[in-house]
Amino acid sequence: MTTMETGQRAADARLTRRAAAAAAIGVLAAPSVLHAQGAGRPIKIGFVNPRTGPLAAFGEADAFVQEGLARAFSGGIRIAGRNHPVQILARDSQSSPSRAAEVASELILRDKVDILTATSAPETVNPVADQAEVNEVPCLTTNCPWQPYFFGRRGDPAKGFDWTYHFFWGLEDVIAAFTDLWSKTETNKVVGALFPNDADGNAWGDARLGLPPALAQKGYRLIDTGRYQPGSNDFSAQIAAFKAAGAQIVTGVMTPPDFATFWTQAGQQDFRPRIATIGKALLFPSAVASLGDRGQGLTTEIWWSPHHPFRSSLTNQSAAEIGAAYTQATGKLWTQPIGYQHALFEVAADVLKRATALEPEAIVRAIRATDLRTVAGPVKWGSGPVKNVAKTPLVAGQWRRVAGGAWDLVVLANPGAAEIPVGGSLEPLG
Repeated sequence: MTTMETGQRAADARLTRRAAAAAAIGVLAAPSVLHAQGAGRPIKIGFVNPRTGPLAAFGEADAFVQEGLARAFSGGIRIAGRNHPVQILARDSQSSPSRAAEVASELILRDKVDILTATSAPETVNPVADQAEVNEVPCLTTNCPWQPYFFGRRGDPAKGFDWTYHFFWGLEDVIAAFTDLWSKTETNKVVGALFPNDADGNAWGDARLGLPPALAQKGYRLIDTGRYQPGSNDFSAQIAAFKAAGAQIVTGVMTPPDFATFWTQAGQQDFRPRIATIGKALLFPSAVASLGDRGQGLTTEIWWSPHHPFRSSLTNQSAAEIGAAYTQATGKLWTQPIGYQHALFEVAADVLKRATALEPEAIVRAIRATDLRTVAGPVKWGSGPVKNVAKTPLVAGQWRRVAGGAWDLVVLANPGAAEIPVGGSLEPLG
């Protein structure tokens, strides 16, 4: 093990120990503040995110974010004239919908949380939100396109939900960003599709609301071989179909392990598209780095980066400052979920500060009235596509090696998000 690797592991261990302590005992206001302002009961915020399993990359920055929140919440939150210490009760969904539902239920029924939060794909977000809705507990979620969040929970646009609110972008934004990216080089517009049989894959591949009809309208021919089973170890059938059709673009939404399997087999079977733009799997530098030289030039959506021109309403740090702080603390490149995990607690803190009482109905009223600029962009309910969704900006970009062998994700397409600057031009894979 190198000295750098040892240092990185030590930094990770320190952050993990601190975050675990914060999750176990809560982030408490200083006694002097409580005495001076009159202490209210602790506010309990439940937080569910995958720290283990195939979606573990989403939770890679949990310890870093929670340590920052411990400092931000150290003075408590003032509600209706009383200062309340804050406890963040963090739980691992283990990338499992059933486990996510189980820990959410425990947080609600055993720990009596005042507000529930969750991030990272429908596998975690939807079961947590469902538990909150049925138990009438205010809930904030993010890091999941709004269609699989809303329609994956059988939401009715005419009615919506009463207790559960979500902020993120939607498939319409993915389509706009991806096709804008693809337009920057010449292709035959034949696209191979990789959609798993899960909530994300079924939403992205939906024949009515997903990518197939939208891409057809833009002149693309989609080669969709049907839903593959998550965790598949053989993509030969898909690769053969893409080669037979002459697909020069590959897209879809995959976990990092599934894409690694596909991309390795694509190379072995001499399938070499000009563009590979994959949702979810290519969000994380660790996943791209694991591909070695075959990670160079891959493209994906970009939710958040240090290039985004936003600041935290909690700490006043810019996106660039938060990204740099993560690298300094861990020795690793920034990762996209940092911005939205931080923004999730920005929204939660803003909601609680505006609540007229520390009780569920008052908290939900404050959620509905949210109008906040976060490090991930503006969050405001009431103007979204459905009642419970607030839209945030999305761009797309390309992974490239930089000096020293590290990786950077360069913004190349920003339709509808001109405030996020473009940093270069698309370089085809071949």
